[in-house]
Amino acid sequence: MDLVTTDRRVEPRERVDDGYFSVEFIVAGTENIYQFRVRDLSAHGMCVLVKKDSELLGHLKVGQTWKMKYCRDDGAEPADYLTTEIRHITKEESGRYKDHYLIGLCILGSRPKN
Repeated sequence: MDLVTTDRRVEPRERVDDGYFSVEFIVAGTENIYQFRVRDLSAHGMCVLVKKDSELLGHLKVGQTWKMKYCRDDGAEPADYLTTEIRHITKEESGRYKDHYLIGLCILGSRPKN
């Protein structure tokens, strides 16, 4: 299955500045909880890295929305549950993240005020 899509990272997105360290979510119909470190790889968006052979890739599609749990790096604040859209699924062919997919995330709506 080829999940490579047109790279949408050129679209404007907010920079992650809320101190989110990780994101987790459950795929419906499974008992799997997926947890990833949030990576702010560009000035315009955040991503998570997924290994090319991960079962999760079969469940992700560009444009889908998921309710995701965002945890902060200091653990002092409670996690935020935010609706998040999959913006892009981009296969890395070389470099640091070779054999991984970058999954671009965009938090929809307003974020909670702390």
